[in-house]
Amino acid sequence: MRFRGLDLNLLAVFEGLMQTHSVSGAARQMHLSQPAMSAALSRLRDYFGDPLLVTHGKRMYPTAFAESLAPLVRECLGGIETLLATSASFDPATSQRTFKVIASDYVITALVAPLMADLSTLAPGVRLQLISPDQHSPELIGDGKADLMISPREFLSADHPTELLFEEEHVVVGWKDSPLLQASLDEASFLGAGHVGVAIGSRSNIAFADRHLALMGKHRRIEISTSSFTTVPWLLVGTQRLAVMHERLARAAMRLFPLTSVPMPFAFPVMQELVQFHQTRAADEGLFWLREQLRRMANDPQNG
Repeated sequence: MRFRGLDLNLLAVFEGLMQTHSVSGAARQMHLSQPAMSAALSRLRDYFGDPLLVTHGKRMYPTAFAESLAPLVRECLGGIETLLATSASFDPATSQRTFKVIASDYVITALVAPLMADLSTLAPGVRLQLISPDQHSPELIGDGKADLMISPREFLSADHPTELLFEEEHVVVGWKDSPLLQASLDEASFLGAGHVGVAIGSRSNIAFADRHLALMGKHRRIEISTSSFTTVPWLLVGTQRLAVMHERLARAAMRLFPLTSVPMPFAFPVMQELVQFHQTRAADEGLFWLREQLRRMANDPQNG
């Protein structure tokens, strides 16, 4: 299909080239031959009057014009995806749609898992592809490669809409026989104990708890750092280590492990868990339905 003389298929070609910076890489990604990809790049260059990608050594680099064009093309492709996804009204009872959701294992345990138990009856054909968060996660929303991201605000992009899902308190968790937790826990004992901390992603971004403890000038002695919230209980049992955990996750862990929890020994900020989606997907009936289901589950007293 052509629009103002441009074959719209070339927009997807441009996106592939910008992602890979390679004719052969983009060809593999799009299941095209290398000559076909080279010809498509030539047509793009002719249309825009710019080289778009230039070779330097063994690599190709985008021109300044290509860099400026890239977000516009991504937004255009995202709009097309939204159009295709919403061309018919969304019926959860019959839909076979797959939603791609970026969520930590904490959110999966506390919210997504009980929701999917409900949806097995309400929307038996709906599937979720769950993606672990890292420093590149906001780009997946921006590029249309993920539908939703569930996270505290500081890990989300400022470029797309967010909605509040729920608020969460934090508690101190440890082995039920730990001497530290047999009476009320004071701040000195809390800070003096060994702790299990969580750092997420390949750059080990610290979680909400450590970020805000640092802002408050309170520094724990981290004995073990893990990249997964749900591995923390295993690292507490039989030890005197402590962990700061989300209250929902702590309750789930205490049903499965010999653990106990006590309140934080000082005032600690409430965490807001938000859901983000691309601005072009605001009218997507399926995403609206999924956000409503997540909110319903978050506000269910049996799950809170």
